[in-house]
Amino acid sequence: MQDMDAIYKKYSEIVYKYVFCLTGNEDTAEEIVQETFFVAVKDIHKFRGECKISTWLCQISKYIWYKKLKKQKREIPLNVLQDTLFLEESIEENFLKKERKIQVFKKLQTFDEDTKTVLYLRIFGNFEYDEIAEIMGRTSNWARVVFFRGKQRLKEEFEHEK
Repeated sequence: MQDMDAIYKKYSEIVYKYVFCLTGNEDTAEEIVQETFFVAVKDIHKFRGECKISTWLCQISKYIWYKKLKKQKREIPLNVLQDTLFLEESIEENFLKKERKIQVFKKLQTFDEDTKTVLYLRIFGNFEYDEIAEIMGRTSNWARVVFFRGKQRLKEEFEHEK
């Protein structure tokens, strides 16, 4: 059990950030992190060591999140961030920002799962490429390329609308 305490201390923050990017809700993220480590303790014998333990934990958390979504028969929420309001901005500027954010999230829903996850983690979760690579079980170079291509595609889609 001592090993699981060390694993929890080392990886709980990474798993929390990942789950928060998926859910956009602090309470839900905390609940899923707790459930993730409960499953990990129960199923530690199933960990084969073919990937990093952080990758395994994030995969468990993603499975738990998708299971919750299916149970609740909901889609992944578009609003994964708390709105940041600046006092100096006008109501119109705030409205336009929110509209733009909604457009971005709608477009991201059409991207493949890897690209969408990398963009969420990098932009909204403020993860470094090395952290994304660890979570996704890939290289940091792969994360950079996927992020760059996803960002370019997003940019092109918005320019194409004009």
